[in-house]
Amino acid sequence: MNPTTTEEAALLSLGELAARFAAAARALWPDARPEVAFEPPRHPEFGDVATNVAFGLARAARKKPQEIAGEIIAAALADEGVRATVAEATPLAGFINLRLVPEFWQRTVAEVLHEGTGYGRGAANGERISLEFGSANPTGPLVVVQGRTLSIGDTLARAMRHAGYDVFVEWIINDAGSQLEALGRSVYARYRQLWEPAFPFPDDGYPGDYLLPVAEALRARDGERWRTVDEREAAGPIAKFARDTIVAEQQAIAARFGVRYDLWQSEQELHDAGKIEAGIARLRDLGAIYEKDGALWLRSTDAGDDEDRVVVRRDGRPTYLANDIAYHYEKLQRADHVVDFLGPDHHGYIKRLDALANAYGRPGAFEVILVQQITLKRGDEILSMSKRAGTVVTLEEVIDEVGVDAARFFFVMLSTDQPLTFDLELAKKQSNDNPVYYVQYGHARIASVLRNAEHSHPDALAAARDGRGLQALRDPAELALARRLADFPGVVSGVARARAPHRLTKYARDVAAEFHAFYDACRVLTDDAGATTARLALCIATKTVLAQTLALCGVSAPESMRREPARTDG
Repeated sequence: MNPTTTEEAALLSLGELAARFAAAARALWPDARPEVAFEPPRHPEFGDVATNVAFGLARAARKKPQEIAGEIIAAALADEGVRATVAEATPLAGFINLRLVPEFWQRTVAEVLHEGTGYGRGAANGERISLEFGSANPTGPLVVVQGRTLSIGDTLARAMRHAGYDVFVEWIINDAGSQLEALGRSVYARYRQLWEPAFPFPDDGYPGDYLLPVAEALRARDGERWRTVDEREAAGPIAKFARDTIVAEQQAIAARFGVRYDLWQSEQELHDAGKIEAGIARLRDLGAIYEKDGALWLRSTDAGDDEDRVVVRRDGRPTYLANDIAYHYEKLQRADHVVDFLGPDHHGYIKRLDALANAYGRPGAFEVILVQQITLKRGDEILSMSKRAGTVVTLEEVIDEVGVDAARFFFVMLSTDQPLTFDLELAKKQSNDNPVYYVQYGHARIASVLRNAEHSHPDALAAARDGRGLQALRDPAELALARRLADFPGVVSGVARARAPHRLTKYARDVAAEFHAFYDACRVLTDDAGATTARLALCIATKTVLAQTLALCGVSAPESMRREPARTDG
């Protein structure tokens, strides 16, 4: 199937259109360097696409942007390709607004049909990206905060791969600090309490019931071996057992959540391999670490930090920054750019990582994305969450209650810099109030239409799959939906560049809304073979884009749902 016809060959792509308008501007003002990018305007009534290039030329041209926009339009329309592609060009408040010919949007539908799941896929750009997200202390189950980070990180990874990046996904197991010691004592106490309920629990331990299964697993493996062993002797090996048990559970939940990691890196292994000491020595040789008051310090003020940071304390114990030094050097060996997703209380790490990147001669190689907190509620009830207080709500509990699809979609709906309120009751609703249901129902509705077409209009369906008859797409609702499908490649590349996976959930809702509007305005299965073929092709293309958008979010695209479409004849 050919995505274009001879009639459409003269049409320009948006990139080509931008280049022609830029050339027209340069011809008018040879000393200027205009940058033209066409994007959908905020208000569709202004046109299909718009550019603000005239504002950047105001000083060089010594004219008002509105006048400049008019002159650029007149010059650009002298080009045959521009005239073939643009139905209407209007200067408005300094912007150049274009209404494109129907054939342009018909070609978009043809491209989707031709490329299928490859639609919007960027060519491999050779850039290697390391994404670290979700990393948690191995002291308990994954909780809802990690659920948000897992969803955001994995959605970004999927989008970046689709956009042409080589993505490596990793998790650091924080198993080398004092928290693991507290874990060992906590599990030891829970283990002893299996026989002695009044056995004291450590003040700095991890309360709550979530460590009971770990203690029971320890008893199943070792029996009463540790009952008569002193805590100081038992805590170390018990901590290792607990770490291995909890990490295995974390890995299982991440996999159930649809997240696959290329590497689970143990912090303790970095210590055991001597990489912490090697990393410190490397930075000392580079002059980025110095000694003062018996401690070793990183020159982080050189990167804008408010003070230099301790790497090794006076007593010889490394700080967590020492672990970062070693681990981030490892990351740089396999990536051109490193992105870390951290909690909102890690703002201070940004300058420290900048200092490391500068020392390694790779300024800007490290990027930190801070993910804001989440509030979990069930209707009007706010759920309390505190691992230390033992009132955690685990990710597994959320998945069990609302499902993977709803959890992933809800977790990624807002930008990382916005706190998220997750309503469990809303996530379970089977109505249009539930955003993920609304999008999935759009996909299922299309599948229902196509199933009906197999029986009532098989010839039209076959022609539609082959991309024939698209010239019949001229109704405003048809073209509006096709325009929305054309946005997909730009949305994916924008998500990758801006690290903004929430745009995918918004786009999915926009496509679903546009489809529902089209479906209400245009009967798909009719006695008009031409209209039926074209609309079925548009449905197939929409189904493809919806499914691909949901897949990038880690969400399924069901072929049928409990609520059947009200109109079953298409």
